[in-house]
Amino acid sequence: MALARPNLNKALRALIRDIAAKMPEFAHVKASRILVVAGEARRASRGTVKPLCFRGGRSTDRSGRRKPIIRLKGKRMLYCITLRPLFFRASTPRGRIQTVMHELFHMSRRFDGTLHAGRRHSVLGKEFSVRFKPLVTRYLRQCPPELLVAFAHSGEIRVLQWLERPGPAYVPGTPKVRKVYTEEQLYLGVSRMVTRPSAARLAKARRKERVEKARVH
Repeated sequence: MALARPNLNKALRALIRDIAAKMPEFAHVKASRILVVAGEARRASRGTVKPLCFRGGRSTDRSGRRKPIIRLKGKRMLYCITLRPLFFRASTPRGRIQTVMHELFHMSRRFDGTLHAGRRHSVLGKEFSVRFKPLVTRYLRQCPPELLVAFAHSGEIRVLQWLERPGPAYVPGTPKVRKVYTEEQLYLGVSRMVTRPSAARLAKARRKERVEKARVH
């Protein structure tokens, strides 16, 4: 009997909740207002985050443009994280957790559906890593083993994907524009995770191989 494919979205929600609970820097994050989907490749990116509101959580900006609304189980989503193929095909468990934290780090501390203006790569440059990497290191020391196991999976998983992806902000009155997206525009698709061994595991395996060769000779 074939094993059931794990639902990655459940693991992602649990991860985001755990990060918010244990890391004061992410205490403003609410997993229930973040949609995570699998998407197409974008250069060498492993993940991206899309803000779903204008400043203050508004749907309309001063010029009158509107952003499509994404509503799941009756609740409006404020952010959409898209995980790219490299997240699934060429990463380690710790690397995957770092990718998720990276996208959360870009979110405004107001958690109003906008991004943190001071945490853009173009603003911080090399300082981005200086500020961000210690957070990852600190969280990984306290990350529950079951979450590390979930992101160490190799094989097929189920993950949300778009049937119809929301477009950019639009001008009211534009024909054939969907204003609200719900579960009907999403589906739980199948993807494959290929997990790379960590550097520590790889080094250990190589040491073992050298020892075994020495014994033979």
